[in-house]
Amino acid sequence: MQIVGYDTGAGATEEAALLLGVGGELQREPLTSGRELSFGLGNRRCAGALRGANHVRCDAPDAPYCETHDVTWVCARCTGTCLKAEMDCYQEHAIYLAAFAPATFKVGVTKSARLPVRLREQGADRGARIRTVENGRIAREIEAEIAAETPIPDRIRTETKVEGMGRSVDESAWERLLSEFPPEERFDIDYELELPSAPIAETLASGTVRGTKGRLLVLDRDGDNYAVDLRELVGYELTDDRSSRRLQSTLGSF
Repeated sequence: MQIVGYDTGAGATEEAALLLGVGGELQREPLTSGRELSFGLGNRRCAGALRGANHVRCDAPDAPYCETHDVTWVCARCTGTCLKAEMDCYQEHAIYLAAFAPATFKVGVTKSARLPVRLREQGADRGARIRTVENGRIAREIEAEIAAETPIPDRIRTETKVEGMGRSVDESAWERLLSEFPPEERFDIDYELELPSAPIAETLASGTVRGTKGRLLVLDRDGDNYAVDLRELVGYELTDDRSSRRLQSTLGSF
C-alpha cells in the first residue's frame, strides 16, 4: 500500500483524502476531522501514475515521481507567452491576491469560476479578485507584471504558511494592499482548525486528524499539533506500525 496522491478537499465534490495505490487499484483514505490515522512510513519511491480508478506502479527510487512520471503543468510557468503547441485557455480568468496569516501576500491567476476553490487549495486566509479578463494569456501577463514590479510574489513557501497557522491576518496590512488594488470581490476563509499556535512541521501519517488547510494536514498527537505537507507523503509505502521515532514537541506538551 503506497501513498500515490492526495485530494485537498477544496472542491465541493470530494472530501480531503490520501490516495492509496493498493494492488493496482486506487483507494481513498478520508482525512475528515476526528479520524484516527495509525500508519507508519516505510520506503519511499516513485508514486507511478493514476489512470482513473487504477494505479500504475513504478519501482524507480526517485520520489515523489521519477522522470517518466513527473508531469509538469506548463501553465504554472506561463507569463503570457503560451508554452503549449496552441493556446487553449480561452475561458474568463481572474487575477487575485491571497493573504496568509499574519502578513504574507501573493498574486495569482485562475479560471474565474474556480477562484474560491483555488484560494482554498492554497490554504489562503483571505482572498480578493482584483481583475477579471477574457482569457488566461492576458491574466498571466498581468500577474507577471505585478510580480515583477511590486514586492508581491506569485509563490509562497510551505514553511511560511505553517509558521502563520494559528495566527490572524494583519488586517491593516491587508487593507493597505487592497487600497492599491481595489477588489472586485473579497473572500474570508475559515478552515475551523482552532489552533492555539503554529503546529510543528513533520512528515508522518499517524495521529488524530484536526483538519486540512490547502495541502497541509493537521494532526493531533501526544498533546501537540503537527502540520504535514501532503505532497511530502506521496511515494511512501504505508506500514501498520505507528511511527515510534521521537517527534519534536512544544513546551505546552510537557
